[in-house]
Amino acid sequence: MPHDSDAPPQDISAMDTEGINPTTTDIDCLTPLEIVRAINAEDAKVAAAVEQELPQIASAIEQIAARLRRGGRLIYVGAGTSGRLGVLDASECPPTFGVPPDVVVGWMAGGPGAVTQAVEEVEDSEDAGRTDVERLGVSAADVLVGIAASGRTPYVLGAVAQARGHGALTIGLACNRGTPLAERVAVMIAPVVGPEVIAGSTRLKAGTAQKMVLNMLSTGAMILLGKTFGNLMVDLQATNAKLRRRAVAIVQAATDLNEEDAASLLRAAGDDTKAAIVATRAGISPEAARAQLIARGGSVRAALGETAPCPR
Repeated sequence: MPHDSDAPPQDISAMDTEGINPTTTDIDCLTPLEIVRAINAEDAKVAAAVEQELPQIASAIEQIAARLRRGGRLIYVGAGTSGRLGVLDASECPPTFGVPPDVVVGWMAGGPGAVTQAVEEVEDSEDAGRTDVERLGVSAADVLVGIAASGRTPYVLGAVAQARGHGALTIGLACNRGTPLAERVAVMIAPVVGPEVIAGSTRLKAGTAQKMVLNMLSTGAMILLGKTFGNLMVDLQATNAKLRRRAVAIVQAATDLNEEDAASLLRAAGDDTKAAIVATRAGISPEAARAQLIARGGSVRAALGETAPCPR
């Protein structure tokens, strides 16, 4: 891409997330197609950056699941885009995995109102982060994930320090290495995606990387907790017509029943997708299936035992 004398000066920050991307300094001179190609080319780097952090993500998932299994909570805390991504991931866990809304919690600097309207100044206060951790009642049973693209947002630093002081497992998610956040958490996840297409606009690559990691944290933990059977989300809450159709389709996929029989079975099981599947595959009543599930920690595969072994 050509560069001219009117390009912005290359005053690059020490932080990758704040640096100036040399490939897009003339992006305002491009056609719409060239703009989206430039953005897409940068986005293509995100998955590789996340891949470098898979061991840390896997460790975090295992520890999150262990705490949730013992009655703890998964709490996301962040500011700006990072906070909103945490709120988004938390809000999608109840309908997807059937967990109560207080099991996965999303909280951002400025409170719920900041989700739709920026409250930028709060992120500069460590004390505000500490106060919100107290407001959330974080304890040694919980996991707190501090999300900050830069890895140095004071609000998040205050929150993780306070949570760690209460014995909570602390996990950091940033897009820079060697950050103050890394020094304050037990597990650090840092996919380094490099400078953004628009300098400092971390809702772009950094936001995409954070979303990918959050997807893995919540989904991976829920898989370990038996919230899926194979790749079927058998603990979904069928609260509308679309989800009711999806529940029927899940029962069909797990049992080879036709749509009518699957819907009938699901009704007989009180809309309990797991019980419907176990009842059919094990040849028992829905009530007996529920008892089996309770005895096996809610896992369909465990409740079915040798009739549904994992492949070698």
